[in-house]
Amino acid sequence: MQPLLKLSRAIDWLTSLVGKWVIWLILGSTVISAVNAIIRKVFNTSSNAYLEVQWYLFAASFLLAAGYTLLQGEHVKIDVIYGRLSRRTQNMIDIFGFAVFLLPVCLVVLWYGVPFFLQGYRSGEVSSNAGGLIRWPVYLMIPVGFVLLTLQGVSELIKRIAFQMGLIADPAAKKGEKSAEEELAEEIRRLAEAKARGEA
Repeated sequence: MQPLLKLSRAIDWLTSLVGKWVIWLILGSTVISAVNAIIRKVFNTSSNAYLEVQWYLFAASFLLAAGYTLLQGEHVKIDVIYGRLSRRTQNMIDIFGFAVFLLPVCLVVLWYGVPFFLQGYRSGEVSSNAGGLIRWPVYLMIPVGFVLLTLQGVSELIKRIAFQMGLIADPAAKKGEKSAEEELAEEIRRLAEAKARGEA
């Protein structure tokens, strides 16, 4: 299991690195949007290329950050039942979800996404909009994003199995982070204690 945990740590490092750089795509998209708006208002001209590059950057940030979002445990979950279960039961649900849903879906998307990208690349497909861009760079984001998500899914599966075996601490526990609710409860408790002492 130790070699697998080493692989998991390497994947987590890669995912963290990608996550730290992907945020710049959001800034780039925002700057391009602002420049486009200024040019359109001041010079009464524009190009579909501005709009499409914003779309490309947004698609890239969304797809490339999916693995990072999984690493941080920020994907949407329905906690109505899940949140009431013991951590080990939640862990078993996670193992089942990664093995039966996440990884197979990622592999199916890759199965269709790689040929889709290659076809766009070979054909030199260009947007049908006037002044539009070539399409293969955004098509490339599909396989790259899902490769990263698949790798992170493998890492999460390894960590959940290792936790179930008692080899590591809970990988889903937020280390040193408090939820907004926990911070609010602490602030209310602090104010109540201060008021009881006559300080508030």
